[in-house]
Amino acid sequence: MDPVLAIVLIVVVAVIVGVAAFFGGINYRKKIGEEKIGSAEKEAERIVDEAKRSAEASKKEALIAGKDEAHRLLTEAEKEISDRRRDIQRQERRIQQKEETVEKKLDSLEKKEEAVTQKNKAAESRLAEAEKIKQSEFEMLEKISGLTSEQAKAYIINNLDNELTHEKAVKIMEFEQKTRDEAEKTAREIISLAIQRVAADHVSESTVSVVPLPSDEMKGRIIGREGRNIRAIETITGVDLIIDDTPEAITLSCFEPVKREIARVMLEKLISDGRIHPARIEEMYEKARREVEAMIKSEGERAIIEAGVNNIHPELVKLLGRLHFRTSYGQNVLDHSLEVAYLCGIMASELGLEPTMARRAGLLHDIGKALDHEIEGSHIEIGVDVARKYKESELVVHAIHAHHGDVEAKTIIACLVQAADAISAARPGARRENIENYIKRLEKLEEVASSYEGVERSFAIQAGREVRIIVKPEVIKDDDMVLLARNICKKIEEEVEYPGQIKVNIIRESRAIEYAK
Repeated sequence: MDPVLAIVLIVVVAVIVGVAAFFGGINYRKKIGEEKIGSAEKEAERIVDEAKRSAEASKKEALIAGKDEAHRLLTEAEKEISDRRRDIQRQERRIQQKEETVEKKLDSLEKKEEAVTQKNKAAESRLAEAEKIKQSEFEMLEKISGLTSEQAKAYIINNLDNELTHEKAVKIMEFEQKTRDEAEKTAREIISLAIQRVAADHVSESTVSVVPLPSDEMKGRIIGREGRNIRAIETITGVDLIIDDTPEAITLSCFEPVKREIARVMLEKLISDGRIHPARIEEMYEKARREVEAMIKSEGERAIIEAGVNNIHPELVKLLGRLHFRTSYGQNVLDHSLEVAYLCGIMASELGLEPTMARRAGLLHDIGKALDHEIEGSHIEIGVDVARKYKESELVVHAIHAHHGDVEAKTIIACLVQAADAISAARPGARRENIENYIKRLEKLEEVASSYEGVERSFAIQAGREVRIIVKPEVIKDDDMVLLARNICKKIEEEVEYPGQIKVNIIRESRAIEYAK
């Protein structure tokens, strides 16, 4: 048998067997699937039946629970409604009670209003009756006193004014006396302590200098041929030479102290050298000028060291040195300034203040006097300008400006400088005083006191330290004396220049004289 054919047959048979097996498998699977589908349908039907049974049971349970919940809610709502009804009933009863109370109060108020109205009517009638009585009493009082109501008011006001004036004068007197006693006690202690601790010299001559000569022959050499030497000296120095019969002495006269000192030193050098002629005079003048400038600087430095102040401008130091040759009423101005500085420092320490600034203000208070021969204006104005120019503090500038009362003292240091300046100027031996000026001041004090109405006589006593005034008792009352004393003091402060303080003493005396026969 052909192998190929055999293979083909085998293949064909295999294919047939495979197709048969395939279709057989399909039929088997179909049968099995149908069986499974049938069982699944049965299972599904079973599950649906069970679900229906479970749903019915759940439905019944839900209905039962809903009915229970509805019953519970209905019970609670009925209870809440019942509670609210009870609350509403209580509130209605309370409102009803309040309405009854309000009605009672309204009735009571109406009764009270009626009673008040009746009382008002009674009060108005009584007031009208009182006005009639008052008017009749006024008329009776006017008839009895002989005064109208306006006159009576004026009389009462006048009496009240007099009483107030009396009370005011008494209060002023008490307060002033108390303040004056306390202030005077403290001031006396401080000033006496300051004066005790400061020792000062008496006055020194100021307007002339005397140069001693080895012999009277030197006068002729100083005069020179035809007076050329004396003319050269007077021209270059600006000083007058007085050559008289005074033996072995020449007097130098000049109001400018520095020029006079330069001339004195120059003459002493010329006399010592012996060669006196115009060229030598000029040479000696330059030497004397440099020597005096060195002396001025030295005196200024000495003053600031003794006063215990520092950081003063060099130009102010030179001006202080110039005060060594300046005098006021015979008192050396530099010594006076140092004395004021000491007093200010001591009084400031006693008052618990800083003494350095007080000493500085006291030392510089008269600095303007170093330039008042060269610059127009008072030494106060010059001093203020110079202090500001060289950057002194406003405290010091104000003390300089106020130390003679040109402006009101606004600081304690300015007041201390005023007091120390007065003490230094008024102490015994401090200054010479022209008798004419002294008499004029006394006359001015009496004139000021006598210018007021009611003053009978006035006397300036105790070297002008007290004014004793006798007033007319029928014009000046006791209460008016206090006011009169204050007014006189103010006028003296405004119009009279004086050192220290002046006591105003007013005397009022009434006398009754009869003769027994």
